[in-house]
Amino acid sequence: MRPLAAEAIGTFFLVFAGTGTVIVNDLNGAAGLVGIALAFGLVVFTLIEAFGDVSGAHFNPAVTLGFCLAGRFPLRRVPGYVIGQCVGAFGASLLLKTLFRGHPTLGATGPSGPAWQSLIFEILMTAWLMIVILAVSTGSKEKGIVAGLAIGAAVALDVLFGGPVSGASMNPARSLAPALCAPWGHHLWIYLLGPLVGAGLAVLCFALVRGFRSPSGPGATTEGSSR
Repeated sequence: MRPLAAEAIGTFFLVFAGTGTVIVNDLNGAAGLVGIALAFGLVVFTLIEAFGDVSGAHFNPAVTLGFCLAGRFPLRRVPGYVIGQCVGAFGASLLLKTLFRGHPTLGATGPSGPAWQSLIFEILMTAWLMIVILAVSTGSKEKGIVAGLAIGAAVALDVLFGGPVSGASMNPARSLAPALCAPWGHHLWIYLLGPLVGAGLAVLCFALVRGFRSPSGPGATTEGSSR
């Protein structure tokens, strides 16, 4: 149960800090795009440092799916991780709804232009993020200073250039929770489909370039295949 608890708690703080910054910026404009990007990047970095050795610090159903497709995470453990992530995300959104009554979106994501444009952005941003994760993680675990910095930087970069277009979700749980709690399900399908397709695309690209070996060394056994 400890990995599931880590996923729930970690996703809670990810959504609370990330969407909370979006809400505060909507109210007073204090954060701006750079502040929102830093909030998401820094919370991901710190959570990897806190929980990476317990659950692998996925905090994202798309990341869990990516690890599974790459053969680093057993399929039987995917449902538990996804449930834990959704529980944490909904807990954060419900608390934010209590703290900021009347806010129309609770930091939910939505396209600024055509739906297809945001879908492509979500696919490619998630693919980039997942490629970085596969490159710096060991097995299915994101842990260590290097992994935290690289993944946090990838998240912040995605938010900087993709935020004005699609909201830069890259995480179905992060978009689903505020959309249903607000409620504000504006083109929600984009943020459920896009990250999952992007994770699959990342695994394919990573396999073409580096194979499915763990970055811990040539021929190393990944966590998923060793169980």
